[in-house]
Amino acid sequence: MDHQWTARPKPDRVEWLERRLEFSNYACNRDFLDRLNDFCEQQGRFPDISFGRTYVNITLRSENEGSPISEEDYAFATSIDGLI
Repeated sequence: MDHQWTARPKPDRVEWLERRLEFSNYACNRDFLDRLNDFCEQQGRFPDISFGRTYVNITLRSENEGSPISEEDYAFATSIDGLI
């Protein structure tokens, strides 16, 4: 899992962060998704998530709609990293 968060600015959109995580099997993937779910429920914040059998894609947009990514958003991303 050497992929890190990637900032994605667009001229007509707000900046967001993306990260892809890859796992060796579905059980490991599911374990991470369960931890991520619990964390997001606690924080009251829910990034966009897509996943397959051995991967998870996370897209994190600013908490303040229409604003660029802030230090708080980067801190949230770092907290997600701690779940890996």
